[in-house]
Amino acid sequence: MKKLTILFVFAFILHACDKDDSFTPVCDIVTNVAANSITRNSAIITWNNTDDSASYTLEYGISGFVLGSGVIVSETNLSTQLTALQANTTYDVYIQTICSSNNLSSYTNVYSFTTLEPAVVPELRPTLSELNLFSNNLYDLNITSLAFEYNLNTTLFSDFAHKQRLIALPDGTSMTYDGDGLPIFPDNTVIAKTFFYNNNERDLDEGRRIIETRVLIKINGNWESGNYKWNGEQTEAFLDLDSSILPVSWIDNDGITQSVNYKIPSNTDCFTCHQSFDNLKPIGPKLRSMNFNVNGSNQLQGFIDNGRLNGITNSTSVRSLPNWEDDTYSIEDRARAYLDVNCASCHIPGGQCEDQSDTNFAYETSLVDSKIVERKETIEFRISDYNEGISMPLIGTTILHTEGVELIQAYLDTL
Repeated sequence: MKKLTILFVFAFILHACDKDDSFTPVCDIVTNVAANSITRNSAIITWNNTDDSASYTLEYGISGFVLGSGVIVSETNLSTQLTALQANTTYDVYIQTICSSNNLSSYTNVYSFTTLEPAVVPELRPTLSELNLFSNNLYDLNITSLAFEYNLNTTLFSDFAHKQRLIALPDGTSMTYDGDGLPIFPDNTVIAKTFFYNNNERDLDEGRRIIETRVLIKINGNWESGNYKWNGEQTEAFLDLDSSILPVSWIDNDGITQSVNYKIPSNTDCFTCHQSFDNLKPIGPKLRSMNFNVNGSNQLQGFIDNGRLNGITNSTSVRSLPNWEDDTYSIEDRARAYLDVNCASCHIPGGQCEDQSDTNFAYETSLVDSKIVERKETIEFRISDYNEGISMPLIGTTILHTEGVELIQAYLDTL
């Protein structure tokens, strides 16, 4: 009897619901939410729904915002464009379907997207962060995806400072092959080099001290230079064209505390080394200096393959400057490579010292034309000790590079 009563009640409810004209279908939650045409400050949000008569409320904000506190957008279509967004920022989006004033769906689960990184600014702005060369925390030196790091097989000695080098090319452009030396850079190229010391070479977790970031920008066919000095808090670097001295100490790989009075060059000092026939130009990113393996693959070939360097198809067409520390090369090749990087910017036709000296330390210059043999004693004297205004190089270092001097002396002893 009890079972019959339950069945009767259930049947009555079904019959009553069937006759209830006020029954409202459930308002469906939208599906397939997506972000398209994402730029640095905008994105188009799309979604799907089978109800052609529905409208929608979209709420968005920086990732992690509380629903109800975001920006509200009302929409009758299956897409909407969000504008005035912040670059390199993740946003959360929620969408609600409105079938009628009293029939709303639940909000979708959160959908997130990230805007593109800000464009690199090819101008000497007051602060380094304004150039957009790095993403997020400036101290981390995370290079923007719109720039790329480059390395040199033999590097300039700068009082044992470490360096991070980068190139930012304008959108849709590339470097152009022009022989083994410097490539042709398009206008609005930005080249930057950041100098820093690890606090403890044996434990990099102890952090580093960033000193300066030197910047070259090509504008209307000419290069402009500027130097950004980092503050003590390591949160920002400021454009400063004057020279200054900064005491720096660190623990080397042998556990010995080292110290230097690091000299940040003035803009005039930079021109001294970076001039060629009275025009400012880059020194480091010559193709022959970048033509070597980095992390197991040829760096220059990588630039070719990813479209950063055109006019050439294979890195084997470019000579390679030897690594002066690689003793598989002859002592002559190593010493000449060291002289090229550390001395040839001035001791070369068109360089600062052309009128004072007839030496030509460019690696590709023959020994006869280099005048190294004829000037052997002068070279020995100028590199053997550090005396400001006399020692070579004249600027860029404040201490003797013992390993480099020993290499050059050993080479001179063979002549």
